[in-house]
Amino acid sequence: MSALWIALIVLILAAVGFVVGRGRAMQSADGNIRNLHSLPVYYGSHVAMLTSVPALLLLALWLFAQPLAINRMIAPMITSVEAGDSGTLGLVLSDVRRVADGLDLAVSQGVMTDDAARDIRTEFTDVRERLSQVGVALGSDVSRETLAAAQRYRTLSTSGSFLMVVAVIGVALVGAVFALARTNRDFRARNVVEAGIKVVLIAAACIAILTTVGIVLSLIFNTVKFFGLYPASQFFFGLTWSPSFGGGSELGILPLLWGTFYISIIALAVAVPIGLFAAIYLSEYATPKVRAIAKPLLEVLAGIPTIVYGLFALLTVGPLLVNVFGEGGILGVTWMGGGTAVMTAGLVMGIMLIPFVSSLSDDIINAVPQSMRDGSLGLGATRSETVRQVVLPAALPGIVGAILLAASRAIGETMIVVLGAGAAARLSLNPFEAMTTVTAKIVSQLTGDADFSSPEALVAFSLGMTLFVITLGLNVFALWIVRKYREQYE
Repeated sequence: MSALWIALIVLILAAVGFVVGRGRAMQSADGNIRNLHSLPVYYGSHVAMLTSVPALLLLALWLFAQPLAINRMIAPMITSVEAGDSGTLGLVLSDVRRVADGLDLAVSQGVMTDDAARDIRTEFTDVRERLSQVGVALGSDVSRETLAAAQRYRTLSTSGSFLMVVAVIGVALVGAVFALARTNRDFRARNVVEAGIKVVLIAAACIAILTTVGIVLSLIFNTVKFFGLYPASQFFFGLTWSPSFGGGSELGILPLLWGTFYISIIALAVAVPIGLFAAIYLSEYATPKVRAIAKPLLEVLAGIPTIVYGLFALLTVGPLLVNVFGEGGILGVTWMGGGTAVMTAGLVMGIMLIPFVSSLSDDIINAVPQSMRDGSLGLGATRSETVRQVVLPAALPGIVGAILLAASRAIGETMIVVLGAGAAARLSLNPFEAMTTVTAKIVSQLTGDADFSSPEALVAFSLGMTLFVITLGLNVFALWIVRKYREQYE
């Protein structure tokens, strides 16, 4: 039984427990709601909570722990892998899981009996032939040892899944019985339910924090491992990016940082003026009717997937720039050799950031009290003078913070760069040349059958750590500016 069906069964039991618990509370109060300590809905919620929450938590923990436990149990069967070679062992275990899934598929489609799928004495050639009938091809590197481990994996997984069903549904039933036994008219159900909701909210906050900590720790551990294999001085100060999985790689980050900042500067040069002017118009000049239409239309740009922006850069903006700045173009100059260039990615990324800058700036400008505008206008200033000399200076710290947050967003963009800027890592001032960024190279280094114990693959984590530190610094700096120079208005 799949985890989804188990969860649905638990939720159905919780719904039934809600109805039964509510009815039991009313019965204990002789049908008079005034005799109850809490409202009837709290008694039903108490039963539903004790039925579903412990069971669903057990289900989540079981789904997380079972694969780890099974891998630990079948790892001793993989004798062909040297001790301590965790990277190769992980690849072999992936093959084991793939073959085990193939055996399940073959059994479900009647191509193979369940006994044959379990029996480790089954002929290897027969298993290969039957798996090929269901679209699972065993490579030449899949050995009899892997097949035996896959059969053992399948047996353990089946047993574990059965135990999971029994344990989860058992916990749900025990929780329901316990909650119903406590249900009477004097039971303080509201206090228990509200305390439970508080625990859930605290757990949600802790999950968010622990997720961030986990991301940072994973980057740190792999970054330290990378610098154990490759000199940090060459990584941070090298002028050449030339990875080679055969050895002899040059992994200098400076060309990637230059491409990242160059594209981000062009994007901000497009997004900041347009977004800021749009925010000023919407907050200071537009009528309520125009604002109600224009603001949602502007923010539609924020909902467009970045892959669509990347295709727009590749198919529309790039060829358009080539027609203007390329060979035989309108200007008669040959500055641009192809559609992928820094300018292409920068322009499209700037368009993507317009609603980001506009929305934040609009909220900040609207936070300036109307009394300041009225005082300026009362002294004889025009509306434009009021905007330039009163509103914008008052909102400037928030606007600067919005621009820095937009810069962080630009630095972390990937798809627009991959499709619009090219893949060349170079140090150049020409905005019509192809360049690449840190995020694009993170994708390329982790794509394909890379050995994760090599510097060429681990460098992706070092790139990610560098980018994380840069964007974190920009965000902290933006918050510092906003808090230091923010005006407090009554």
